[in-house]
Amino acid sequence: MANLVIVESPSKATAIKKYLGSNYKVIASKGHVRDLPKSSLSVDVENGFEAHYINIRGKGDLIKEIRKEAKAAKKVFLAPDPDREGEAIAWHLAAALGLEPEKTLRVSFNEITPDVVRAAIKEPRAIDMNLVNAQQTRRIWDRVVGYKLSPYLWKAVKNGLSAGRVQSVAARIIVDREDEIRAFVPEEYWTIDAQLGVGEGKEFTVRFYGNESGKIKLDNEAETNKIVKAIDGKDFTVKSVKRASRQKLPAPPFTTSTMQQEASRKLGFQSQRIMRVAQELYEGIHVGTENGGVQGLITYMRTDSLRVSADAQKAARDLISEKYGEGYCPEKPRTYKTRANAQDAHEAIRPSHVDLEPAKIHKYLTPDQYRLYKLIWERFVASQMQSATLNTLSVELEAAGYLFRAGGYSVAFPGYMAVYEESEDEETRADAIHEQKDIRIPELVEGEAVALRHIEPARHYTEAPARYTEASLIKFLDEKGIGRPSTYNTIITTIVSRNYVVRDGKSLVPTPLGEVTTRLMKENFSDIVDYTFTAHMEDQLDEIEKGNVEMLDVLNPFWKGFEKELERAEETIGKGSFELPVEETDIICDKCGAKMVIKNGRYGKFAACPNYPTCRNTKPLTEKKEEPERVEKKPAPVADFKCEKCGADMVQRNGRYGSFFACSRYPECNFTKQKTKELDVLCPDCGGKVLIKTGRNKTVFYSCENYNSTPGEGCKFSSWDMPVSENCPQCGKLLFRKKGKALLVCHDKECGYKRESEETAAEKKE
Repeated sequence: MANLVIVESPSKATAIKKYLGSNYKVIASKGHVRDLPKSSLSVDVENGFEAHYINIRGKGDLIKEIRKEAKAAKKVFLAPDPDREGEAIAWHLAAALGLEPEKTLRVSFNEITPDVVRAAIKEPRAIDMNLVNAQQTRRIWDRVVGYKLSPYLWKAVKNGLSAGRVQSVAARIIVDREDEIRAFVPEEYWTIDAQLGVGEGKEFTVRFYGNESGKIKLDNEAETNKIVKAIDGKDFTVKSVKRASRQKLPAPPFTTSTMQQEASRKLGFQSQRIMRVAQELYEGIHVGTENGGVQGLITYMRTDSLRVSADAQKAARDLISEKYGEGYCPEKPRTYKTRANAQDAHEAIRPSHVDLEPAKIHKYLTPDQYRLYKLIWERFVASQMQSATLNTLSVELEAAGYLFRAGGYSVAFPGYMAVYEESEDEETRADAIHEQKDIRIPELVEGEAVALRHIEPARHYTEAPARYTEASLIKFLDEKGIGRPSTYNTIITTIVSRNYVVRDGKSLVPTPLGEVTTRLMKENFSDIVDYTFTAHMEDQLDEIEKGNVEMLDVLNPFWKGFEKELERAEETIGKGSFELPVEETDIICDKCGAKMVIKNGRYGKFAACPNYPTCRNTKPLTEKKEEPERVEKKPAPVADFKCEKCGADMVQRNGRYGSFFACSRYPECNFTKQKTKELDVLCPDCGGKVLIKTGRNKTVFYSCENYNSTPGEGCKFSSWDMPVSENCPQCGKLLFRKKGKALLVCHDKECGYKRESEETAAEKKE
């Protein structure tokens, strides 16, 4: 009788199965199996906020399958992700499957590696109800706020709108910033730069500072020209030359928040993309048999902690000493203090195996996986390295009673900067003191006279605050304690999908709908969109998780205040003006001469007369088709691998069966290679990547990346049927989707297992 391990995702199940062996069967729940139904509130606020959960539609067959396996198992290990949400999934699984408490055990993995997985299985625990209740409280809060507020939005603004507990605050943050930008009045200011010279060709630039009394702010042209006139033609005298050395400390390893900020700034990834790729790195990727096969490459990616295990520190220090030299390794391991209100259940985000350098496993990763893994690896290694030593230089010169300054630094010892440097957002860069890197100033002596070569006054205007990007919004949310790092991705995705905010490049811009809805919320439900109140609610969830506070001690006071706001809104909501601004067109109404506006109808947008109902004229909106620009033919894209025959570059070509790669020396060399896509499934025969290929008549089939038709060489896996990331419940082998049929069959023909896919079963029920 085997033990059963239930995880969330099929890819994690594949990795864990390899680590545990034949005494364990691993199956995936594919996320939550129970939730509150969408059709009703399903929370009894009058009777202790009792929540009515149901099995999620479409998961009936999966639940039956897991229940059958659980009954036959000796022990059942519930192993969803190690956080509140994962704990709640474990609790819901136990309830939905009717599991016996005495044989139901909870395990969690901070990283998906053989040692960690096996150690966790040896030390199971009971389901932590404090974690479950913290998640339940958040879920109930979100449901009550959303379902109680939405009708007011329908009444005041338009049908179909929805409000969220944290999403409404995030929308307000972006709207408030837009209001700041509109209210901003640019102020004029001036700078004066003087180009000085010492001897032949030794020139440098200094900037006006003020006089002996202090800094002088130049805010008009007349005052600036007065100073320029006084200085022009005069020599400068060196007042002071200060040289110093300072240490620059490395940044700590990533938390969820800092990873999202840095990946947004450096890689240009949106938060949703960042968390999806991080999840893939955590759950496990096949990195070649020489590197241990399937490996979880990073520790759990939802954490506030800066803590790092002693073993990970030692591994990093050994690598630093070997790769960069003893001088790059500090005397003692570096430790970083986690902030007071952080959830410290897991380590900081770091590589599970620091010896798996990004370049070493590059070929096994997708471009996104490689770039994010490289960022995490470099950040962690740098966090354990020696500080950088910077030589700083500042000079002050005087002319006609006015002072000019210049300053900068050069790198004396790179330390951690040999591996990684933290980026800055636009606001931080704008607020930074003007400082030049690798400054080039000739040797100067106090009292020395320096000739003026050129003086340049320049007019500037102060700039409005920058719009939020995903990185700067996440930073703001994190600093204010609004939401939690694990929810930032959902928050941003939600406000964009609901059209409260749109993306303009990297910037987040509120829509008219977002602005009107935010104004309604501020006037009628001020607590819900109050930064401090929302942060306090998150702190209350943390207290429930720690076992310091009960669910009802948090929910009851919240409901009393919220209920009063609902009552007041019932009386006033219809009196305010919350109409959406109309969008004008250039179309003139041919009946009354008014400019027509855009309206939304049953079949999409159309132009309507603004004088409705007096004038009922409407017209279809037709987009003008622009003539396509003629562009020069681009050179064929070059592949990231070389020709296997002659070593020349391979380039992408298009043929009758789709894209392929051909040698750039064609026709001298006729070597070609088919362009393939990877399927998110490992080969059932050798564990390599499964590739999607195109045969004759554009017929799609699947084969292993190690496929070789020569007898005795390579892998022989090839199939017309698509392998799926799900194991057979009878024999544990991979399941395949039959071509042209909605049927799943076992890879082992002797097993004979087959069943309808979930989609087909759901369609039949409907």
